[in-house]
Amino acid sequence: MTRFLARRLLYDVPVLLGVSVIVFGTVKIIPGDPVALLAGVNSTPAQKAALRHSLGLDSNVAVQFWTWLSHALHGDLGTSIAQQRPAAGLVMSAFGNTMILAAYAMVLALLLGILLGGVAALRPRSVAGRICSAISSVSVSAPQYSVALLFIIFISLDTGAFPVSGMHGTTGGGFGDLLWHGFLPALTSALVPAGMIGRVFRASLLDALGMDFVEALRARGLSPRRVLTHAVHNTLPSLLTMAGLQVGYLLGGVVFVETIFSWPGLGQLLFSSISTRDLPVTQAGVLVSAAAFVLVNIVVDSAHALIDSRVRNT
Repeated sequence: MTRFLARRLLYDVPVLLGVSVIVFGTVKIIPGDPVALLAGVNSTPAQKAALRHSLGLDSNVAVQFWTWLSHALHGDLGTSIAQQRPAAGLVMSAFGNTMILAAYAMVLALLLGILLGGVAALRPRSVAGRICSAISSVSVSAPQYSVALLFIIFISLDTGAFPVSGMHGTTGGGFGDLLWHGFLPALTSALVPAGMIGRVFRASLLDALGMDFVEALRARGLSPRRVLTHAVHNTLPSLLTMAGLQVGYLLGGVVFVETIFSWPGLGQLLFSSISTRDLPVTQAGVLVSAAAFVLVNIVVDSAHALIDSRVRNT
């Protein structure tokens, strides 16, 4: 297992390097001049030149990239141009809130996906099975922003059952208040992953139930519940892989949800930083998201290797 982890980490070094190049290059081609926004409309060319030099934006792109990468490797992700605060602090604080929303959504997605896929696999020709299959297809296809607006209009505003925005009430709150405020954004974020997990789990469970070992277990007189337990265990590798991909999707794909529900996460921070051309915050946010996605894949692959010895030996 140690060799597997070492090899897996070694493979991710060029991946992270490539991600850093893409992040830096993508931010550089965003239209607009951060110096002009920061200096103001009444600034002189000399003031703009001095500000550009202080920010290191007058160097060539290669020098800027090397300077940024070397600082990032030491934990220095730059200073926010708009807020004049360390970008690392802003990004990590927002990323923590995004992790809360992503974890909440992932729990809902796993519960919904396993329920939908399980019913569709065990009762494929029943009304319930067809409904679950239809729900999985619709949840994958429905745009998140449209679902979010529908939830706000018909659940939050009409019934008042859940708040419209924020993580906590005006007077603060504990864990229960956080769950209450986060339910609608988490449910909105969970729909697409739940549909994907449901479809993969349904296909994997049907495939497992048709294998020879299931017939052998039934012939030995095992109860249907124990047979199902063995079949579900056989679906864990594919389920883990899909769940890991969906965690990465949640970390990078909740921009619309966080913006609509005013959730103070990384998506909302990136949206505002791109709007104000705050390059350090934008670069730091995208880099942290990419690194988190790589880390999630390592964890998923490690869990897969623990379950299946064939993966460890490849």
